Amino acid sequence: YATGLWSGIFLTRLGGHHQYSSGSQDINSRFVASKLLYGAASQIPFPDLPRTDFLFMLGANPLVSHGSAVRTPRVKDDLAGITRRGGRVVVVDPRRTETARAYEHLPVRPDSDAWLLLSMLYVIFDEDLADTAALAEQTTGWQTLRDIVRGFPPEDTQARTGVDADVLRGLARDFATAPTAVAYGRTGACLGRHGTLVCFLLDALSIVTGNLDRAGGMLFAQAVIPLEDMGEKAGRLTYNTSRSRIGDLPEVISTYPAALIAEEIITPGEGQMRAMFVTAGNPVLTVPNGPMLEKALGELELLVSLDLYVNETNRHADYVLPATTFLERYDVPYTFANCSPTVFIQAAEPVLAPYGHARNEWEVFDELARRMKLSLFATGPLERFNGALTWLDRRGIGRITPRRVVELLMRIGPFGDRFGLRRNGINPRRLKENPHGIVLAEHASAGIRTDAVRHSDGKVALALDEILLEVNSLGDRHPDDPDFPLMAIGMREMRSQNSWMHNSPTLMKGNRRQRARINPADAAAANLTDGAGVRITSPYGAIETEVQITDDMAPGTVAIPHGWGHRGGWQLANSSGGANVNELTSNAAADLERLAGMSVLNGVAIRIEALDATV
Repeated sequence: YATGLWSGIFLTRLGGHHQYSSGSQDINSRFVASKLLYGAASQIPFPDLPRTDFLFMLGANPLVSHGSAVRTPRVKDDLAGITRRGGRVVVVDPRRTETARAYEHLPVRPDSDAWLLLSMLYVIFDEDLADTAALAEQTTGWQTLRDIVRGFPPEDTQARTGVDADVLRGLARDFATAPTAVAYGRTGACLGRHGTLVCFLLDALSIVTGNLDRAGGMLFAQAVIPLEDMGEKAGRLTYNTSRSRIGDLPEVISTYPAALIAEEIITPGEGQMRAMFVTAGNPVLTVPNGPMLEKALGELELLVSLDLYVNETNRHADYVLPATTFLERYDVPYTFANCSPTVFIQAAEPVLAPYGHARNEWEVFDELARRMKLSLFATGPLERFNGALTWLDRRGIGRITPRRVVELLMRIGPFGDRFGLRRNGINPRRLKENPHGIVLAEHASAGIRTDAVRHSDGKVALALDEILLEVNSLGDRHPDDPDFPLMAIGMREMRSQNSWMHNSPTLMKGNRRQRARINPADAAAANLTDGAGVRITSPYGAIETEVQITDDMAPGTVAIPHGWGHRGGWQLANSSGGANVNELTSNAAADLERLAGMSVLNGVAIRIEALDATV
């Protein structure tokens, strides 16, 4: 919890602006949609799983991911509870995922989500199924949204989506007429060419049907530790307040697209990146065009990494500093912790002393600042007191630490004890006495829209110039290319966590290999047999891996697990083979999603051919 806070503060105090995160490979489009809709990038409404009657999931596979941007420790039970109550769970995905197998699966063509959602909204408005009373009370611009979607009847979009018009009409009617319903999407929804638009439309589906801010629908987050609320009030959780030096793309919460790092290093001029800290990251393996980035790292004057392993990125570092494991540090979740259908809080005390020279990442940034005689918190009106604050900090007098910050915010937050003024409020002592956590409310609150939405009128904005332009640009995408007739999507595997878990003997049991999932018809056309070697080529690169032939894949779509292709210092991971799927994707600024700078990792045009022997 502390690393992101202190590294960001440290960079700000240095006057630096090159800050990157996994967000542009994962969730920044969701933040931008929230900033546009609600005026708050940190406000990620979440599905009220314990009470909903209809869960519409797009690009999400919670039986593997365990839920993302929704904090529900027993998501398998929550999903089963919906159908047990007589409700429905519909999973929209190009692949019959583990979650789709357990519930209703609607196959869809990759990167066609925007067309599908616009058509669902068309049906809802066209058949007078929208909750206009709720729209009038909660939103502005809903009539403009109604006008936009008139151009997307299901009959016109079914060639793009692969979904029969009658099927889509029935789905839209069922969603709109369910007692309660909610739409939820995750990385599969974020990683196409129009990820921000798709995130906007997913929320719009719940909003238009009157399911916003109500039990069983889509709920606003209420912070237990109001760190993000403080950031919103201070104007720190920004969007498009500055643009990237390369590609002129917007910042998202002070970060830029990680796909641009290589160009930022090698392109001369004012603001050229000359030094980089990599904290718990491996961008050579996780951003598009890793080979270009790997080459660019050699041009830095300084590269420092804080990590547990020597990986593909930090093997090029001047310094690799050992970090603590989760057993060696205090931790308390706050990012997305507010997205909890059951409101609870949990903190973990360290159970082991840090091994050897390992230390918390935040302590590294803190000590660097002290050695530079720089107070991290002497900003704004306090800047004149930098010398005095640094003197006090070096002597441990009034020292500000991440733990002190979150414990203070916890105590003054909506569930805190207010330093003894609230009898049953939470405080650090109660948390320590309850290591398995404290349930603060069985159900998250509904009816808090006016507190959560930060637009001046307290209403959700549905008519936005950025969204209108994005809808109008839907026809801009490249036409189908006969040289690359298939489409690739990414996929998460049960025993993987991005690029981190392939060095664990326990998780790698069973001779695990990276295998691209391919439909039998596509495999037959390429003369591929199960387990055979395959070469996958896109306009941007090529990889070689193995295939798994399965009817879980729709014809024309290939799913390739990410996080493989290790060449770092981890022996088991290196010996496990596989290839880096991101070498099939583009890091050119013109190829990134326009509103959030997202890397386009789904719907990548490819072709496949058999290798002479398995790899």
